[in-house]
Amino acid sequence: MTKTAVQCAHLSVLEDRNRGRLHEYGGRAANPIFTRYRPKRADELVGGSLFWIIAHQLTVRQEILGFEERQTAKGTECCIWLDAEMVPVKPRRKRAHQGWRYLEDRNKPADMLGGPVDLGNMPQSLVRELAGLGLL
Repeated sequence: MTKTAVQCAHLSVLEDRNRGRLHEYGGRAANPIFTRYRPKRADELVGGSLFWIIAHQLTVRQEILGFEERQTAKGTECCIWLDAEMVPVKPRRKRAHQGWRYLEDRNKPADMLGGPVDLGNMPQSLVRELAGLGLL
């Protein structure tokens, strides 16, 4: 699943935001995000990942731990629980959109950590520039 990180020009902004809303879910550190409607494919998404779009690129992912519906003054909302760990992925261009979109397995970017070339410690601005040039 993909979602635009609204008002996050850089990964550090999303990291700060997530640090500020840490909770526990299922015995794990987790970040909640809220949406009006529960995804129709919610059951098959648990254990998968939510890929964040930052500056028109898929940049980082978080594991989807579960979904929870809540009643509020405005009606029902859905809480999507994400693992607190943010895993950098090989940047891929992606247009911003409202809400979420499903991402097919064949289109998921690879993790940048581990493997023959570990790009996890490289500055995100450099990774973005190299990806934009087609070098990653």
